[in-house]
Amino acid sequence: MLHNANPGAQRSRATRPAGAMVPVQPGMEVAWEVSPGLTEYEAAVRRMESLAEAIHAGQAPECVWLVEHPPLYSAGTSARPADLLAPDRFPVFASGRGGQHTYHGPGQRVAYVMLNLNRRKPDVRAFVRSLESWIIATLAEFGVRGECRADRIGVWVARPDLPALPDGSMREDKIAAIGIRLRRWVSFHGIAINVAPNLEHFSGIVPCGVAEHGVTSLAALGVNVSMPEFDAALKKCFVSIFEPTA
Repeated sequence: MLHNANPGAQRSRATRPAGAMVPVQPGMEVAWEVSPGLTEYEAAVRRMESLAEAIHAGQAPECVWLVEHPPLYSAGTSARPADLLAPDRFPVFASGRGGQHTYHGPGQRVAYVMLNLNRRKPDVRAFVRSLESWIIATLAEFGVRGECRADRIGVWVARPDLPALPDGSMREDKIAAIGIRLRRWVSFHGIAINVAPNLEHFSGIVPCGVAEHGVTSLAALGVNVSMPEFDAALKKCFVSIFEPTA
């Protein structure tokens, strides 16, 4: 089961929305892992798939796995070939997640989320809303207002400080992407938030198929935060929306 994220949602929220994920019973905490350095993409996908199988079989706890990748482009199940503008710039990986093209690289926090929705709420929309709420709540910890749009995937930041678009509407920059896959109601893949990546690297693709808006990061917005500080906020906000972690 694939999902492109953000199904018909016009919302800006930092708390659990109606119909969101239901925490599992006490004693079933989610494992929380942080990998140092850069994690190769193909190795990450293999591990996620293995963990998802083990979680479904009851042989491993649910898990949130935080990584950074070397520079690469990944193509989701809805990716359009024309949106890959520089195919020879970085390695390109076909991904089983929902969504289109995205960039991963140093300075971007990728959170792979492996949860068993059979034990929570087998509802794709509710799960994606909870992921959005998690991102928005985390950004709010650093004074950044993230928002979602019905016609665009991911989390966006309004930019009244920048020139308006040709049609006069306000520019909005993307700060986080969501792309998940569900297999037997166990999720894998997840979210990617731009903490301080090289934003020029996004120029090799049309990020998530949206050409009229830009891409930003916490650093570009003047928020200087270390990755460990950001991870602490991610964990705090995950707990507030999902459940305690181990």
